[in-house]
Amino acid sequence: MIAFLYVQSYGENCFTEAGKRYNLNPKLLYAIAKIESNFNHKAVNKSNKNGSYDIGIMQINSRWLPLLKKFNIMENDLYNPCQNIMVGAWILAQCILKFDYTWKAVDCYNKGFNADGKSRYVLNVKRILKQILDSNLD
Repeated sequence: MIAFLYVQSYGENCFTEAGKRYNLNPKLLYAIAKIESNFNHKAVNKSNKNGSYDIGIMQINSRWLPLLKKFNIMENDLYNPCQNIMVGAWILAQCILKFDYTWKAVDCYNKGFNADGKSRYVLNVKRILKQILDSNLD
């Protein structure tokens, strides 16, 4: 409940705006943020096997940093929840361009373009999304 209240205070509008910009359901972005960081905008995951690390509420992988720099988005910017949600939505939109609006695209958000759409990650996002939809959160 505390996580929801925290997100509501800053992020609800950010999820909506990112969803509008990239033609994504904001509730899907919300579910991904819940799975990725439990809405912790300061979260950092340094346990990736490939040496990369994940940053912020949407856990943006450090391998995106060189490309993001071309858009004047630096690593420190990813600790801003709204900026991070917007970047996460952009990444998911890249996956959708490759895999269309499928669960494989959601898996791609987590695994990259080698996604198969059948991972535990997808099951967890589906579970959280169902909870959101069943609770009628707007």
